[in-house]
Amino acid sequence: MTSEPTTSLEANATRAIPTVELATVTPTHIPLPTATVTPRPPERYFIEEFDTVPSTWSTLYASGDSSRVEILNEDSKLTFEIYSPVTWMYAIYGAFEYEGVYIETRVESLGSEVNSMGLVCHYNEQDGWYEFNISNDGSYHMLHGQWLAEGIATYMPVLDDISNRIVTGNSVNEIGMGCYEDTVQLYINGELIRNLNVAHIGLTGGKVGLSLGSFEDVPVILSFDWVKVSEP
Repeated sequence: MTSEPTTSLEANATRAIPTVELATVTPTHIPLPTATVTPRPPERYFIEEFDTVPSTWSTLYASGDSSRVEILNEDSKLTFEIYSPVTWMYAIYGAFEYEGVYIETRVESLGSEVNSMGLVCHYNEQDGWYEFNISNDGSYHMLHGQWLAEGIATYMPVLDDISNRIVTGNSVNEIGMGCYEDTVQLYINGELIRNLNVAHIGLTGGKVGLSLGSFEDVPVILSFDWVKVSEP
């Protein structure tokens, strides 16, 4: 596996990365739907159960057509309906940055059985971020993502594997990610599956968030029941 970043996502780098040129795509920040009630003050550590529209989260698109993505807040869930093929996007919690943090979510996969869903930590627009994704085909991977310049992104694969802890197909999974100074811990459905030394990458902190991706088969529908952000 190559360790050198590239300016495009190569199909054979890792199973769950879409094949798409990012050099011509400008990252676009789009707010989540406007809240209809007075938002509560942001908290550093919390459980977001999506009873109302979260006002401190915003979306970031790395590829795809954002006009063909619907974001819904219904039945105490935050649901992303992706009708655009080969779409890579994030929902970032913008209120705080963390040097050490644990983030966890419960997500239901509907629609296409070929998708990507996961977590982000140490997100920094200058230095990049760590990204842990699972797919409902049973694979998972971790990436170091980075914006090289405006409209140019690169992903360096850190880990690519499969796990029988992932519930495949249209199903529900819980994903966790512990991010510390030199270590990233990966959890699937309550079990620690990897403890990775990332000192060679050297990210020291940043924001947390969710990651979502579609491939050629759409729609991809990912419904997040809750997100928990806690002390390491």
